[in-house]
Amino acid sequence: MVKRQIIKIDEDTCTGCGECIPNCPEGAIQLIDDKARIISDLFCDGLGACIGHCPVDAISIEEREAEPYDERRVMENVVKQGDNTIKAHLLHLKDHGQDEYLSQAIDYLKENNMTVPELEGAAEVTEEKPAEGPVHAHDGGGTLPCGCPGSAVMDFRDTPECPPEPVMETQPAVRGVSELRQWPVQIVLVPPSAPYLKDAELLIAADCVPFAYPNFHNNFLKGKVLLVGCPKLDDAAFYREKITQIFRR
Repeated sequence: MVKRQIIKIDEDTCTGCGECIPNCPEGAIQLIDDKARIISDLFCDGLGACIGHCPVDAISIEEREAEPYDERRVMENVVKQGDNTIKAHLLHLKDHGQDEYLSQAIDYLKENNMTVPELEGAAEVTEEKPAEGPVHAHDGGGTLPCGCPGSAVMDFRDTPECPPEPVMETQPAVRGVSELRQWPVQIVLVPPSAPYLKDAELLIAADCVPFAYPNFHNNFLKGKVLLVGCPKLDDAAFYREKITQIFRR
């Protein structure tokens, strides 16, 4: 068991309408005794595609002890539901920047001699060389289909498709250029599986520091992935657990 984000369904609020079920291509939700229920922690990725389809707001995301998400087990479930569900699942992973899971899903299809669907705006992904990078702010993408759009995972690091802006040598050192490489930055919102955390150099700062230190970006943030939180007002124990999960992964 590991501590991770997973869907929570309020049984008292749920009306059993079933609107969430077709919007969970992983097959984690079933209608049992007239209520929507999570049938297995293994199938729930905790990304919340089902949340925006619940008319009574009975679904939320919580962090708790759960079995680790298993992409291959999920694919066994997904392929039984046909080509449209396979494509929906792959797009779901792509839109949330889950490159590692997307690579595992595509490998599963190839190993079983199944057609890999065309993903609009995405190149083929393999484990050796992920061609579909994380969502970039320059693309205007990354907005989640549910919840707060500010929690969408975005990666601002330089890529061939998204080069850095040229900087003239004559410009002063403090030039107002953002060095932020990813989104979100709040520790409570950053998923431990975010692709930009892999092999990253982390800068962990109190969230008031950028306001107090005028050259924060140039002196501290350049080349790093930022995590912020308030050590006085927030739950320090939660932060320790969250950062531990990040290091474990």
